[in-house]
This record gives sequence, structure tokens and C-alpha cells, in this order.
Amino acid sequence: MNNVMNSILFGFKEILTWRTMKYITISGVIVSLLWLGIGILLWDNLINFSSKIIDMVPFSMLRSNGAWMLSTFLWFQMTLITFALIFAFFGNLILRKISKEKYSTFSILMLVGSALFWGLIWFFKGSYIYDQFLQLLTWLPFETVEKGIAFLIGFYIIYNAIVMSLVFLASIFSEPLIELIEIEHFPEDKVIRDNVFKTTRYTIKDSAIFIGLSILAFPLLFVPILNFIIQILLWIWLIKDTMSYDAAALTHENVDKSILKEHSRTIWFVAFVTVLFNFIPVFNIFGPFFGLITMFHYFKTLKD
Repeated sequence: MNNVMNSILFGFKEILTWRTMKYITISGVIVSLLWLGIGILLWDNLINFSSKIIDMVPFSMLRSNGAWMLSTFLWFQMTLITFALIFAFFGNLILRKISKEKYSTFSILMLVGSALFWGLIWFFKGSYIYDQFLQLLTWLPFETVEKGIAFLIGFYIIYNAIVMSLVFLASIFSEPLIELIEIEHFPEDKVIRDNVFKTTRYTIKDSAIFIGLSILAFPLLFVPILNFIIQILLWIWLIKDTMSYDAAALTHENVDKSILKEHSRTIWFVAFVTVLFNFIPVFNIFGPFFGLITMFHYFKTLKD
């Protein structure tokens, strides 16, 4: 367990370095802009698709889960607005006081701090906020509620597309990023390049299964609490194989599935910690890279 925790701490430290943050920022910007453009082009189709799904859900369940979705979306917006206001008023002052590398780390910590601040408010007042939205949805006509929730579902679909694309990019960038990390922390070793164990097919396979299971489980996302559990399990399934195979392929000459089975509990635990990043706006782009670096460090320390 100590090895796992040390690797998790190593992963957190590494994603806050300027070297790693460049890879993450490039990936996040590319993916976000790509899906923003696709979302704009296909928005009407997404809304129509969402509306058809909503028609199959009882209004009482729709209203209840709609209140939960609106509450979550409000928390999302308040986190981003707070983060933006802090840097709008104090950004120049902060930039003069700290270096560029520390500025990037400070930005991430401020974002996490904003999320935790509003998370605490929602923890104590979440029931009240939910009740207010529930009352609002009771007053509104069904058509208005349907359109509002269809908008949130469209946002949810785009967000999951971003998460899935980031997993692909983290896998693509795994070798050059890990090589830089290994040069600094394990200078006596070299990243294994000629490994015949190909990870791309696992990424494609798990992504296809993730899409299929997401479609099948979509109606269950309207059930409070259960929707959280299902979403976490879906994200874990999406990332665990790619994360572990990429890390193992960069630390072992010949990767055997028995190695991964032996450490399956660790892989599931690290994947769980990784997918928690997806619940914090913007910070979600760090998740796949954190998981990759953490698993690399874990396998590397075991091998050494």
C-alpha cells in the first residue's frame, strides 16, 4: 500500500511541473476546441437525440434528476466563475510575485480550491439548493423542463467525448512524456521503446465498450446516487486498461497479462482516483496523465 500511495503522490507532483503541464495543456486545448466545434455543428441533433431519450423517462423521475443536474451544473459554473474572478482581479499581482512554473501550479491549486470551496457549500446546503430547483421545475411546463434537461444532456455527451479523447492523447504522448520523467528521476534507466505489446487496440476496444455501456446505462443516469456510481464505473473501465498497459509497456521488455492481473487491485484503485479528476471542471484534463504517471512510477519502483 505504501508503494501505491508514494506513486500517487509522485503523480500529483509531476502533473504540477511545467514540463508535464505543457503536454496536458496542449492536449486539453486541442481536444476542447475540437469538441466545441463539433458540438456547435451538431448541437441541434444532440438536442433532438436528448429529447427522444427524455420522452421515455417518467416526468417525476425527470423532474427529480433534472433538479440534481441543475444543481451540479450550477456548482460547475460557480467554480469556474470564482476561479475567473480571482485571476481577473489578482492575476497580474500574482504573476509579479511568482515564477512562470509556480504560476501554473498556483493556477491549478486555485482551481481545486474553488471547487472545494463550493463543494463544501453544496455539502451543507445541497439539499436546500436541490429543493429549490425541484420546486422551480414543478412550476415550469413540461416542454420547458424537457428543453432545459436536453441542453444538460447535450453538454454531458460532449464532456464525455472530451474525456474519452484525452485518454487517447495521453496514450499517444505517453512515451515522450515518460521519457522526460525518467531522465530526471531514473537517469540510469531508459524508456523501453521496442516493446511489441501494443496498447492502442486496448484503448480502442475499451472506448467502444464504454460508448456501448454508456448508451445502455443512460436511463439509469436519471436515478440520483446510482448515476454517480455508474458514471464512475464507466470512467474506470475506460481508463484502467489503457493506463496500465501504457505504463507496463514502458517499464517491461515483455509485458505479460499476468503482471497486470497480479496488480489488478492497485490498477482499479489508481483508476478510481484518476476518474475523480473528471468531477472538477478544467482539472479533468489532468486525469489521464496523472493515472499514466502514477502507474509508471508504481511499476518502475516494483521492477527496481
